[in-house]
Amino acid sequence: MIKKAIALLIIVWGVYWSFSSLMPKEGISIDVPDNQFSTHRALMHLKTIAKAPHYVGSEEHHRVRDYIIAQLEQLGLETQIQEEFSVDNYGNLTKPKNIIGRLRGKEKGKALLLLTHYDSDPHSAIGASDAGSGVVTILEGLKTFLSSNKTPKNDIIVLISDAEELGLNGANIFVNNHEWAKNIGLVINFEARGSGGPSLMFIETNQGNANLIKGFVEANPEFPVSSSLFYSIYKILPNDTDLTVFREDGNIDGFNLAFIDDHFDYHTQLDTYERLDRNTLKHQGSYLMPMLYYFTEADLEALKSNEDNIYFNAPIFKMVSYPFSWIYPMLVIAIVVFGGLLIYGIKQKMLRAKPIGKGFLAFFIALILAGLIGYFAWPMLKTIYPYYDEMLQGFTYNGHDYIAAFAFGTLALCFFVYHKVYEKGNTASLIVAPITFWIIICVGMALKLKGASFFIFPVYFALLCLFVLIRQKQPSLILMALLSLPLLILITPLVQLFPVGLGLKMMLTNTVLVVLLFGLLLPVFGRFKYKKRLGYLSVLIAVLFLISAHSKSGFTQERPKPNSLLYVFNANDSTAVWATYDKLLDDWTRPIFGEQPEVASSLNKHIVDSKYSTRFTYTKPAPLKFIEQPKINIFKDTIIQDVRHIKLDITPQRRVNRIELLASTSNAFQVFKANGQVIKSPKKSKNNRLLSYYIVDNDPLVLEFEVPKGQKTEFTLLEASYDLLDNTSFNLPKRDVNMIPKPFVLNDALVVKKTITID
Repeated sequence: MIKKAIALLIIVWGVYWSFSSLMPKEGISIDVPDNQFSTHRALMHLKTIAKAPHYVGSEEHHRVRDYIIAQLEQLGLETQIQEEFSVDNYGNLTKPKNIIGRLRGKEKGKALLLLTHYDSDPHSAIGASDAGSGVVTILEGLKTFLSSNKTPKNDIIVLISDAEELGLNGANIFVNNHEWAKNIGLVINFEARGSGGPSLMFIETNQGNANLIKGFVEANPEFPVSSSLFYSIYKILPNDTDLTVFREDGNIDGFNLAFIDDHFDYHTQLDTYERLDRNTLKHQGSYLMPMLYYFTEADLEALKSNEDNIYFNAPIFKMVSYPFSWIYPMLVIAIVVFGGLLIYGIKQKMLRAKPIGKGFLAFFIALILAGLIGYFAWPMLKTIYPYYDEMLQGFTYNGHDYIAAFAFGTLALCFFVYHKVYEKGNTASLIVAPITFWIIICVGMALKLKGASFFIFPVYFALLCLFVLIRQKQPSLILMALLSLPLLILITPLVQLFPVGLGLKMMLTNTVLVVLLFGLLLPVFGRFKYKKRLGYLSVLIAVLFLISAHSKSGFTQERPKPNSLLYVFNANDSTAVWATYDKLLDDWTRPIFGEQPEVASSLNKHIVDSKYSTRFTYTKPAPLKFIEQPKINIFKDTIIQDVRHIKLDITPQRRVNRIELLASTSNAFQVFKANGQVIKSPKKSKNNRLLSYYIVDNDPLVLEFEVPKGQKTEFTLLEASYDLLDNTSFNLPKRDVNMIPKPFVLNDALVVKKTITID
């Protein structure tokens, strides 16, 4: 009994260690020498930067820019502002103002670029984490580096880019138009998609990663958290950073250092100085300093490679890497060893057909049931708590409780299923099924997702356990538990990471991974006599987490409800409506829309672009207010060889933040330019959207286009300002303290809709 208790404690400790080893946890010290990165000093910068939303074109945006420039100049960097119009592949047009600094090195080789952005997401995000944390990490890191009075071998260039949130526009103009970009050898980029958790390292390269990984390992950051699986998944997802522009347009390699936990704060009013996890910021600093010292002295021209490496982090070893060329030999070895152990086990009469069959049945029952539970988990939760749909991130404030609850619920399922098939002496037979399935997974990874091929290591340790089980009728449970530690360290963090990073809709990964983990832990759990009791204990823990989640399911000041409101004035027929994206009205919106609001069907024909293609849900006729309409001035209209050449400008007559321009696909544009930028067919054109123009310096929108001479060209213009709640013509009440503006959509906006027709 004591040995079983010790074995169980080893498993529990292994799970704890797999998480606790990911990031620093010593707390924040005030008295840190100048030659060491100080989280406290970085936070002093952040307190100044993250006072309010500082989206492109806002007054706060200007203030933050001036502050950053002043800090770089105090550090002795040669600084400049780069500004020009830019349009991305999705039709987002603006005039970014990049902050650029340079520290000259001793030699004329390639330069190291430190990268982040200083704009926050329009219009309510405070931007402390995304990416104020990156700005202050660079400022404090440079101060620490310069305290040594050592001149680096390589130039250090700093790019605090602008308009990252709109379409990576700042990175675009730097990479494609700035002379310094030609000399960049490596980029270290700091990002955030939440306000806490460990910072993950993602490599971006067009070629092999072998030399980049080698350099990262030699730089020796204290708490590396990365794997080749992360970047394999990252490349599949539609989430780009500024570093993507460097890779795609400049063929420049780099490292993304980004944290993604507490995703509910992302792009919201909650992304504040107070809510940023201090240890997360410390983790960013623990990456920067060793990488800065190493890569300022390294040969950055030697980082290109044609070879790829598998890599993953592990306690003690920090980073483990090996060539892709090892994938198939390691897989073949595992298959051969497994086949040999099957033959050996049958000869030793430790593997028998009937228990093996029961093992397959039990494993597949557990896997299928867990998969169904995970697949329907999020729809079920939204049915019980329909207001979860208001959180467009897909990760609720109590999301971690749900992750734990479903993990323990799946663990209980496994205990109950295997209780039915366990007999004394059949543990070796039961583990055959999970090993078989893991090997199949590894074959699939080798063929389709090579970055995940390090999953072969848990298989090796499971094969070692199988060998011990065949050799000894009653092997040491403590030994079996110790042999299971690599499995726990490699896989357990993924149980939480996938639902956090991809949303609770991916709870399927949580439940399936728990079954896969349990299967390889059978050398320990298989010999527990009272599996039903462990199952009931797991159910109890799962219920406690569900109770905890339920207690935090409502909205409070700490967990506010996102909601939305727009006033849309149709200048074509002089009508106006209130509009919202909310599926469930609340005490702030219900007095405006009433108990039976109108479904917003017609308004969605000209939907404003948003991150998740969110559509209006309800509208209500609104009182007419006087709103200055934009002026349209056509100052060129000529026909040359059956082609009509038109140039016009759209000039707002009020303080406007954004213009959406839509046109029917029946229009044939041979050339289309906006503020001198060629507008191609957007990669993701929604509702005939041509472009979104985010206004800086009150610049008008100047359009130049060529169409067939007989074509009737028609545009729909949506002109938006973010001042609805501040407009005294409406006298709208402020939100309650338990509410925030809904992120990822045009919100709190006064919108003018106008049709422009050119016959």
